[in-house]
Amino acid sequence: MTPPRSFVGTITGLRWLSHFRARALVFGLPILLFALLSVFPERHRAAVTLTPTDPQSLGLSGTLGQLGAINNVFGNQAAVEIALRVGKSYYVRNIVIDRTKLDKRLGKDRLALHRWLDRQVDIRSLRGGIILIEMQRRDGALARDIVAAYATAIQERLGQISRTQTAYKRGVLRQLVSEASGDLAQAQAAYDAFRLRNRNPSPLAEAAIVTDRIMNLESAIKAKQIALETARQLYTDDNVMITQIKAEIVAIRRQLEEVKGTQSAVEGTVGNAVAQSSQLFKLERELGIQRALYDSYLRFLEGTAVENLTSSANVRILEPPFVDSERQIWWPAAAVAIALAMLWAAIEFYRLRPPVGARVTPEAS
Repeated sequence: MTPPRSFVGTITGLRWLSHFRARALVFGLPILLFALLSVFPERHRAAVTLTPTDPQSLGLSGTLGQLGAINNVFGNQAAVEIALRVGKSYYVRNIVIDRTKLDKRLGKDRLALHRWLDRQVDIRSLRGGIILIEMQRRDGALARDIVAAYATAIQERLGQISRTQTAYKRGVLRQLVSEASGDLAQAQAAYDAFRLRNRNPSPLAEAAIVTDRIMNLESAIKAKQIALETARQLYTDDNVMITQIKAEIVAIRRQLEEVKGTQSAVEGTVGNAVAQSSQLFKLERELGIQRALYDSYLRFLEGTAVENLTSSANVRILEPPFVDSERQIWWPAAAVAIALAMLWAAIEFYRLRPPVGARVTPEAS
């Protein structure tokens, strides 16, 4: 039973390929043609490399954290992915077409130019967060202009996105500053009204005065008691001096009890000093909180001006647009030439050593 022929066997069995000259003509000429097409006409590779700027180097982490931004959105890997997506966007291709005037140089409409750029320009990421933009064309100057326009357009688009985000952030911060300013004014007014209502610029000083008065009265009582003990050694209890000292001790103790009173409505007492100091501490805390918030929001608002100035520094060009000096090979034509050469070699090997039972047309003379 004759085994089924393979693809190579089928082609080898064709009578018109039985002569070596015919095979050389059928395979040799196309191989030579595609080999020449792989290197002629000469193609030029234009490229540019860039990398997104690290957001931490711009000092944005504090403001973003204050506003509750998601930090990983601005991470290095995400920045590379965003730059790649922006580079492949319709907006960037539109800028490239306008900058390089491709409609006049290539004579195509805008839709055809968008499709052409999408096919011809290769934008990909390399290791280390590097973005490569490259293009192969016979016209090296055109390819260099196109990749340069891509790099500029990506930088401008990322800057526009950054400025839009900063404008939104500035609007939020302005609202926060306005609210904090109103709250600070209310807290300051309440603090001043409390001091005016008590007719004391510093209620804390009043508390210190009450404390000193208590200490002085207690010291006076101890001094009078010592004087009373001394007088009793010289006079009887009916003596006028001893009676006077006792009356003074009673009067001082009465003053001490009044000062230690807990009624907040009576001025010069412990209760009044505690009530005033507690209210003052509360108002001071509120005033301090509002002042801290106002200062923080104002500082972040001033920081948005720096963000606008640095919005264009979102991309660093590592290698300016250049045309590669190495000769470029058109790999589709080279692949066809290699495939035809391998097929021809397989046919010749099949004719030299055919499988068992295979019939090979003898070489024509």
